[in-house]
Amino acid sequence: MKILLLYPEFPDTFWSFKHALKFIDKKAGTPPLGLLTIAAMLPHGWEKRLVDVNIHPLQDSDLEWADWVMISAMVVQRDSAHELIERAKNAGKIVIAGGPLFSTEYESFPLVDHFVLNEGEITLPQFMMDYHLGSLKRVYTSDEHPDLEKTPAPLWELADLKQYATMSIQFSRGCPFNCDFCNITVMLGHRPRTKSAKQLISELDGLYQLGWREPVFIVDDNFIGNKKILKEEVLPALIEWRKGKVGVPFNTEVSINLSDDGELMEMMVQAGFNEVFVGIETPNEESLVECSKKQNQNRDLVQSVKRIQRAGMEVQGGFIVGFDSDTESIFEKQANFIMKSGITTAMIGLLQAPTGTRLYDRMKKEGRLLGEMTGDNGDGSTNIIPRLDLAVLKRGHQRLISYLYTPKAYYQRAKSFLQTVQPPKVQIYMDWNYIRALFRSIISLGIQGVERVEYWKLFFWALFKKPRIFPQAITLAIYGHHFRTLAEQLFKEKLPDLFALE
Repeated sequence: MKILLLYPEFPDTFWSFKHALKFIDKKAGTPPLGLLTIAAMLPHGWEKRLVDVNIHPLQDSDLEWADWVMISAMVVQRDSAHELIERAKNAGKIVIAGGPLFSTEYESFPLVDHFVLNEGEITLPQFMMDYHLGSLKRVYTSDEHPDLEKTPAPLWELADLKQYATMSIQFSRGCPFNCDFCNITVMLGHRPRTKSAKQLISELDGLYQLGWREPVFIVDDNFIGNKKILKEEVLPALIEWRKGKVGVPFNTEVSINLSDDGELMEMMVQAGFNEVFVGIETPNEESLVECSKKQNQNRDLVQSVKRIQRAGMEVQGGFIVGFDSDTESIFEKQANFIMKSGITTAMIGLLQAPTGTRLYDRMKKEGRLLGEMTGDNGDGSTNIIPRLDLAVLKRGHQRLISYLYTPKAYYQRAKSFLQTVQPPKVQIYMDWNYIRALFRSIISLGIQGVERVEYWKLFFWALFKKPRIFPQAITLAIYGHHFRTLAEQLFKEKLPDLFALE
């Protein structure tokens, strides 16, 4: 059998970093981890080919070669998935689909022959058994959660690694918390399931042996869901693995209670973690209660962020406006919080209700659903009817984004963060791509860019005051270019950056 593994296009979004990737000659942020893992579960004698259309276009010859087309996607890739499936069917191919998009919306894809949904370690063997018996069904689904210690390492060799900025691996699935807008626990459960430290090290060894020296994103939705195994097994193993290695800094997603555990933060920094994404959501306590974000309640969120930064990790933040408890003052409150905390990478979206969540069920019961969500957390869209007037909400969101990514506001946060953070234990691997990126930033941002005054202020401050964080300073400047370009494309018009900030 010849299997074509197909990954749809990502639109230009907050996390695509398309405008930043050009500086380092990369075409995409991360490879399709799910497809590469599924590929490892297929019979060893089968031929496999990956086409990630973010890297290379799908050719007719790819479809002619294939017996089956297996496609996976996230919600934000919906439009591209429809196009690729139609093209595969027009070529007469059997199409098999799985992944987050299809697990929630499979009924919207009538052209797909078979759906292998939920966690592939359970449903793919069922599909393969029926294939060998000649009795394939259309839909394979399961509520069972597999033991990740039996999950094979991804087939990295199928991917064109040099085209990606970051590699992604997975250590755990599931989250112990119960935020009512989040579908992670719906799909993956509350009990964090983990791979063994040995598995994680083996996957890293595989990447390192392939020559990978750049960042690795550990894609867990909450890396610290099981602190005990981290402290006793995983982080000590990562610290030991790092000895004698060059490059390979880590980033991941955590909950804000990381800031309460000094030992855990120190171990993560020693293991090579430079960045963590935290779902902060809102400084409005009533809204945190409303959405059951218990881990964020009754704490000084700014100080929690600062503790993580002082430990040596950048905090990237997720924020939401449009909770029922929000008033028109929420936009100024969010601006104040983000500026005070020094969070440069601040993803701010309108509240959305993913299928299957408690929020979705409540909105449906109240007659407040507006259809399907786009899957883009930063595009200013929502699939619910908010308590705030929708026009006021959209205008406030637009104004907030436009303000935060003005050069003055963005570079102020960047310097605030860099003044706080300790120099990273693991520096970015400085190959020619990053040297070229420095010179491109000088031309695009320092000479031609609207931010040139702020760019040079940060450039010389970092170079002479904190030279060990100079690469981070340039990286943040390039990120700022991406966010600002995206905001300008999204909103089209310039808005005054008027907030009565404290």
